Amino acid sequence: MDILERSKQQIKGEGKRVALPESADERIIAAARHLLSEELAIPVMSSAAPALEGAKIFDPATDPRIPEFASALAATSKKLDEDSAAALLQDPLYFSGMLVRQGQADALVAGAAAPTADVLRAGLRTVGLAEGIRRMSSYFLMEVPDFLGAGPASFIFADCAVNIDPDADDLADIAIASAASAAKLLDEEPRVALLSFSTKASAQHELVDKVTGALEIIKQRAPELIVDGEFQADTALVPRVAATKVKGASAVAGRANVLIFPDLNSGNIGYKLTQYMAGAQAIGPHLQGFAKPVCDLSRGASVEDIVAATAITLANS
Repeated sequence: MDILERSKQQIKGEGKRVALPESADERIIAAARHLLSEELAIPVMSSAAPALEGAKIFDPATDPRIPEFASALAATSKKLDEDSAAALLQDPLYFSGMLVRQGQADALVAGAAAPTADVLRAGLRTVGLAEGIRRMSSYFLMEVPDFLGAGPASFIFADCAVNIDPDADDLADIAIASAASAAKLLDEEPRVALLSFSTKASAQHELVDKVTGALEIIKQRAPELIVDGEFQADTALVPRVAATKVKGASAVAGRANVLIFPDLNSGNIGYKLTQYMAGAQAIGPHLQGFAKPVCDLSRGASVEDIVAATAITLANS
């Protein structure tokens, strides 16, 4: 049973609630119907949605919980009074975030229509970051149907949606958080590869130095992790290539299942190429670092993608 099916079985019939604020989007509506018919989750949607038996509907203009939510939201910021908070809650994205914060939904799934920046902003202002988290990031669960002719394989790709140009400290945060996400999702121990255009000093550049610097930080902060780099992608993934390019011992080279990209350019391009050229299912992006689960969908997400992202998010909530 693959990760997605295992997640669906885990949440089936549990009555978990997912806030879907983009309720007028046809893909969201179709996904909500699927979640209900398969008993995977109870959609919590705005009044823009059509009548769906079993879904919970809210109207952010008239909902009686607005004073409670506004008070709780205003308490998180010195610059936001209760009137301003109440006005902000007219946006279904912010209202949905407060449903999650206040324990009236188990996860927020959005981004099919809203830009990532809007989802992140709403998540930060409502759900907030987990204690001790410095850098929010994201990952995709990539389900590759036939990897190197050996059948299905699962990978974590990070960060493909949030951090544009992370420095070495940020990359270390991303790698450590992604390893923790992989430990929850994958059936095998996380093996983290820090990617670059260089393999073990085959090239000299400040962009390579950033990746090698991140490796040193990770070794200090999380010495228990199986992590190595810098690696080109083929070195990280293909045993034959790794045997040629990596001279010393490595528990990651040719065996990586967590890929850490050096910036958003490479991460975003990498996951989309894998999705469309290798026929992989890209589930996410899932956000790491929030106090409660928040999932940012790709605006190109299909109905299948939305259902999958919801299942993975709820299973790990």
